Amino acid sequence: MVWPLSFLHGGTSNLVSTLDIFPVNKTVFRQQFHSTVVSQAIGQLRKEGFLKLYSVIPLSALPAVAGLGTGVVEALVFTPFERVQNVLQNGGNDCSLPTLRSVLARLGAERLGMGYYRAFIPILARNPLGSCIYFGYFGLKDPVSAALREKLPPTVSSFLTGIVISVVISLPLHPLSMLVLNMQAGLGGEVAGVRQSWKALWEGGLKRSVHLLYHGGSLVILRSCINWGINTAIYDKLQRRSAN
Repeated sequence: MVWPLSFLHGGTSNLVSTLDIFPVNKTVFRQQFHSTVVSQAIGQLRKEGFLKLYSVIPLSALPAVAGLGTGVVEALVFTPFERVQNVLQNGGNDCSLPTLRSVLARLGAERLGMGYYRAFIPILARNPLGSCIYFGYFGLKDPVSAALREKLPPTVSSFLTGIVISVVISLPLHPLSMLVLNMQAGLGGEVAGVRQSWKALWEGGLKRSVHLLYHGGSLVILRSCINWGINTAIYDKLQRRSAN
C-alpha cells in the first residue's frame, strides 16, 4: 500500500496548493506573456471577474494529481493540458476561441506537434530536471528536511523545505518555462524548432535582456514558495499519519 498512499498524498497536497496559488499563477502568466507590471496584470484579472480567473483551474488541477509521477511520464500525459491552459490564459485568443470546447476543437484539428503537443521537447527537459532535483539522484527534499527537523516542528520544517527547494528548482528552470509559455500560447502558423523559438524569444521579445527574461520573477518565486511549501507540508503530514 506504500505506492498508492504516496500517490494519493502527493496528489492531494498538489491539488490543495494549486487551488491556493492559482490567482498568483495567472498574474505571473500575464506578466510574462504580455510584459505587464503587477498592478496592471491584477487590474486585468479583476476586470475579467472571478469566473474567468478560475476558468482553467480544472486543467491546472489535473497535472497536480500526478503527484510523485516521474517527469517523463508527466510530460507525456500532461503536456496537452498545459497547452490548453496556456491558450485559454492568453487574452488574445478570447475573441476567436472564447470557450474550452472551442479550444479543444481547434487543437484537435491540428497535428499533434502543432496542437496538443507543441513545446513538448522543452517540457520533456524541464519536468524531469525538476523531479530529479526534488526526488531523484540529486534529491534535496530528505537532507534539507532532516536538517530543519532538528530545530523546528515537523510541519514548519516541511513547509520551509518546500520553500528552499522551490527556489533551487524554479529559478534555473524559469527560462524553459518562459519558452514553453511563448511556444504554447499562440495558435496556427509554422511550428518553429526549440532553437528557433528560443532565438525569436531571446532576440525579439526579450531583446537579449536577462531582466526581461525574469520579468515577474518576484511573483514566480512567491508562487513557487507557496506551492512547494504547502505541497511538501501536506504530503509529509499525510505520510506521518499513514505511518502511525
